Amino acid sequence: MSAEPRFTAACVQMRSGRDPLANRDAAVSLVREAADAGAHYVQTPEMTSLVERSRTSLFEKVTEQDDDLTLAALREVARARGIVIQIGSLAVRNGDKIANRAFLIDTEGAITASYDKLHLYDVDLPNGERWRESATYTGGACAVVADTPWAPIGLAICYDIRFPALYRALAEAGAAILTAPACFTQQTGEAHWHVLHRARAIETGSFMISAAQGGHHEDGRDTYGHSLIVDPWGKVLADAGGSEPGVILAEVDLSRVTDARARIPTLQHARPFTVERVGRPA
Repeated sequence: MSAEPRFTAACVQMRSGRDPLANRDAAVSLVREAADAGAHYVQTPEMTSLVERSRTSLFEKVTEQDDDLTLAALREVARARGIVIQIGSLAVRNGDKIANRAFLIDTEGAITASYDKLHLYDVDLPNGERWRESATYTGGACAVVADTPWAPIGLAICYDIRFPALYRALAEAGAAILTAPACFTQQTGEAHWHVLHRARAIETGSFMISAAQGGHHEDGRDTYGHSLIVDPWGKVLADAGGSEPGVILAEVDLSRVTDARARIPTLQHARPFTVERVGRPA
């Protein structure tokens, strides 16, 4: 990491629907808005190009990575505006399933890193919602830390945020900025979104930057919104609010990472240990 750089980060909050071309155009417009406002780095949400509950419709609309129109369009925006873009994720064909894949794009429009979501969300919620990501998506196998002009960034997606060991591993591998671009459900977001972001930031002494989907989507789901930028002390620097699409920005001062990790050096103080269970009935 260079000598305490600063840059302006932006999150693009979206309400992606069932039309990939309309979603592409919305993403491009919002990323340009962020660049016009002075952002050097812009992040879009999970499933930027398509939010579709129907498995059949999803497979009809998803393409191979090389043919994805949103990826191509945002690569061109990055090149034209000279900004770094993190696409929170796109659904791309991966054999007989789909990969939930994030991309980091540099100022020349080149893809410098990609990451497939590690943890898949399979759950039955008390309100009747049922999610089985593993039926459609392939889980990733590798965590990713990617270099940027300012500091290494750890790539993650949505449900990954509930696994603190992943974020600690990313920080131990050098990441000063961590992410969880999301399509978080309204119910779980209300309960946990903010506290999970603040916890991951505090635990690792890192910035957390997460763009989110928000509002009522064409496929019937409701997502929580509240795209966030959180500093290493757990302070929320920017919050997009509940459901409206838009852009938030905040200055990322990497000296805050150095300061937080010096004050609470948990990354240095972790020790190996075993767990002993006692008192189990015969």
